[in-house]
Amino acid sequence: MSMNDPVELAAEPRTEAPGGSTVGARLKRRRRALGLTLKDVAEGSGLTQGFISQIERGHSNGSVRALQSICGVLKLSVGDLFDAPEAEASSRVQRFRDAQGFAFGNGATKLKLTPSHFDHLEVLIGLFEPGGSTGDGQYTHGASEEVLVVISGQVIVTVGDDTYELGELDSLHYNSSEPHRVVEASGTAQARVLWTMAPPTY
Repeated sequence: MSMNDPVELAAEPRTEAPGGSTVGARLKRRRRALGLTLKDVAEGSGLTQGFISQIERGHSNGSVRALQSICGVLKLSVGDLFDAPEAEASSRVQRFRDAQGFAFGNGATKLKLTPSHFDHLEVLIGLFEPGGSTGDGQYTHGASEEVLVVISGQVIVTVGDDTYELGELDSLHYNSSEPHRVVEASGTAQARVLWTMAPPTY
């Protein structure tokens, strides 16, 4: 076997979620929600289609390393596989003051609002400091239908060669595969935007 051949990574300790086949069912549901085939996941993860199919059907648990490879393609963390939807449903409310965000771009923070077991919809809030942006250049992510809504402040959004100035409650739609960029417009105040996309890309 060459270094570039698909592998099954079955030699490492395996992990299993309650219910045995829960992990496989979760992976299959996510793959289908993203419109990916077994071949797509195999090519992205370096694993064989047959091995991935065995995991999805509950015939193999897969090693931690194998699950990490598959989750990388499906935009999941391994921990997402073991989060029970019923446990998340018991705490449906997420307080903004408690939300965990991550820095991105320049002077910007992104907060994910949708729970980890959502496969078809993703909602995020973007907080832009004065003059903050999604980055120095335009970027793409996946091929999702995406809607941006300005919650407060003013932003300038560039999609391809087109530029749009948006104020409070204005919205803009585009495909996430189109190069785009968001910049806080005033230079003196914070702006907040809401992104909704389907299927998820983060």
